[in-house]
Amino acid sequence: MEKKENKNSPIARRKFLQILSSAVAGGTILAVSGGLIPKAKGQEASYYWQIDPLKCTHCGLCETHCVLPMSAVKCIHAKKVCGYCDLCGGYYRSNVKELNTAAENLMCPTGAIERKFIEDPYFQYNINEDLCNGCAKCVKGCSSFGNGSLYLQIKRELCKDCNECKIATVCPSDAIIRFPLTTAYNLKD
Repeated sequence: MEKKENKNSPIARRKFLQILSSAVAGGTILAVSGGLIPKAKGQEASYYWQIDPLKCTHCGLCETHCVLPMSAVKCIHAKKVCGYCDLCGGYYRSNVKELNTAAENLMCPTGAIERKFIEDPYFQYNINEDLCNGCAKCVKGCSSFGNGSLYLQIKRELCKDCNECKIATVCPSDAIIRFPLTTAYNLKD
């Protein structure tokens, strides 16, 4: 009579780890409802995470809850909507006494928003995504004191495409949703 192996025994765990390591060598592993399913190498996910800018409340949780050290959520500038204002609510903090570009007057804590003079009274604003941490301070300022041309979006090339997005689990407005890969980013125009 054959002896049945206990699934919690060291031998059973070792066999499981050998199977797991061979699956990892052939591609990546997805965790789905407690089970492990191998994903073919080079296979694209059919859905990806993105933010609905109309639902986003600019709570700041995108910065702190992404699994990446620097959030995959970045500020996007809808230039068609922007007024190119001298006093930009996304660039300057409210109640600024003196209009200058000193760090204490700026809304962005990382200096990710770059301002370039065009002609009086217009300025061009660009986002340096390498510096942007997804804190939403500029987005909140732009929405409160401007026309809302700044908004947040998950950058596809940075996102790890987690099976369950950590940010989506804490988003108070359910603004982070899965979209089909064939659908373009949900952008503001």
